This record gives sequence, structure tokens and C-alpha cells, in this order.
Amino acid sequence: MQTRKLGNEGLEVSAIGLGCMGMTFGYGPRMEKAAAIKLIRDAFDRGVTLFDSAEAYGELNEQLLGEALSPIRDKAIIATKFGFKNGISSEGLDSSPERIRFVAEQSLARMKVDCIDLFYQHRVDPNIPIEDVAGTVKDLIKEGKVKYFGLSEAGVETIRRAHAIQPLTALQSEYSMFTREPETEIIPTLKELGIGFVPFSPLGKGWLTGKIDNRTTFNEGDIRNVLPRFSEDARQANYKLVELISQIAQHKKVTPAQIALAWLLAQEPWIVPIPGTTKLHRLEENIGGASVELTNNELDTLTELLAQMPVSGERYTAQMMKSINR
Repeated sequence: MQTRKLGNEGLEVSAIGLGCMGMTFGYGPRMEKAAAIKLIRDAFDRGVTLFDSAEAYGELNEQLLGEALSPIRDKAIIATKFGFKNGISSEGLDSSPERIRFVAEQSLARMKVDCIDLFYQHRVDPNIPIEDVAGTVKDLIKEGKVKYFGLSEAGVETIRRAHAIQPLTALQSEYSMFTREPETEIIPTLKELGIGFVPFSPLGKGWLTGKIDNRTTFNEGDIRNVLPRFSEDARQANYKLVELISQIAQHKKVTPAQIALAWLLAQEPWIVPIPGTTKLHRLEENIGGASVELTNNELDTLTELLAQMPVSGERYTAQMMKSINR
């Protein structure tokens, strides 16, 4: 697989990473440990080097990642995150310096590693100056416990203030043909400052794969059950976008998911999407997206189609939206 550089500090990763959240959190029943470890190793064997976790995904998530990658630790990049009270998103935010240090130590212990490659603030905490957050991570970098600093779902002002204290290597936020808000201000700012972009949910939480329609039901515990964008009415309104992407995919003899990932990769050379999956055939399909080349005409066609099809429904609940783009 081709590689890409994130930031200006020398971090080089596979063009497509693996988001590990769904293995233990957010999409219903968690994977069996052995199956999750095998999937992570299968990803590495197929060229993936960037693996994304977080304290908020549960202790098991980081443990799985650490165990799976231990034989090839020096060749893999592990990203994890801090920022929630007691590591539980429903309990609110906590990016106090003490909490950041505690999470770093706990993550190092759970993954049985000496250093966290990429340490993100999971959500911006309005009660803690971002300068204090960046300064704390800067100290952790000096101590050799962290290599690179990142933010997630942060706004432009926060990005600039943090970057002035400790250079940011990456911003992780939702971005796809289904969620294009970062194009207005975020992506131009990242380009100006030399910060990489790691889109999560690059397949629109499964919507852009063409495998979901307004009749699809989700497992208990699946976050899509409460997201406005996945209500029955919104799905019905948004399905035309999926149909058009599917037509382009059929013409190129690839899958809609591969078109969606190829489109993201074509936006900027420093964008590295991290689709998540629990299935080997989906992993292989996603990785295949890095080999799909879209012509300028195809990209122009997609741009025109997207401009004509505003997405129906917010991507998060009103409460969740409060912590976005601060």
C-alpha cells in the first residue's frame, strides 16, 4: 500500500488506516478477542500501519491493539485518545493536565508499550484552555511517552492556538461524501499549517457502502439507532446519493465503498481515512480503495452530484453536536 505523511514532524503511515472503535464499542456486540486480534494482524499483513483506538472505546480496545501489534510494534503506528471523565463519553469532558497524564499512563500500561505514537484530544474541553492541553502533551513528548499530538473535532481557532504551543501532526474529524463540513474552513487551515487530516467514518457510518437502505435495522447498542441522519425519513431522502455513487462504481468495476475512499484520498495528499470494520472481506474491500484512481472528469462529476444533493439530517444528536468544532 502507498504511504502518506501526516504533519511536518516525519510521521508516515499507510494511505488507509484501521479504525478499531467498532471492535468493542458503538456498533452493538463487541468482537471476540481472538477474532479482533486476527483482524488487526490481517490488516497489518495487507499494508495497514495506522491503527486508531481511544480510552473511551473501553479498556479492551487498547488491550487488543497492544497484544495484536506486539510482534511488529516498531512497524505499526498506534493512535489513541484522552478527553472524557473516567474515560466514559456520557460522563462529560475532562482534559485537565492531571487527567491527560493519567490516561497516558493507563494507555501505555494497557497496550504494554513504551510510547504512544499519536495522542489525540478526543473532544475539546471548554473548561480547560487548549494551551494547557497542548503544553501537557508537549511535556509528555519531551518525556518520551508520546511522539505526536493530535486533536479531534476541533474548530479553527482551537487548532491554531494548540498548534502554536505544540505542533499538531493530525486532526481527526468526520469527513466523507456524506459529511463535507470540513471543506469550508478546516481543510484550508490544515493545509496552511501543515497538519494532516485523518477522517473517521469515511464511509458515512456504512451509508456510502450501498448496503444500508430505509428498511435496514441496527443491533441494540448501535449508535446509528439514535442519529438523526439514520432516521427512516432521512435515509429515504439520502438514498439517491448512494444510487449515483453505485452507478459510478459499477462503471469502474469497483464497489461504492472504494469510490468513497478514493474520493477522499483524491482531495489532498495528506488525508488518511480510517474506515472501521469487524469483517475481513470488508477490510480487504476498504484497502482496495487506495488502488482506485479517479480521473479529473470523474472527480468533477462527483463534485457536481454532491453539490446537487444536500444531505438530510444532522450527523449527531443535539447533545453530541455541542462538543463539535469548538
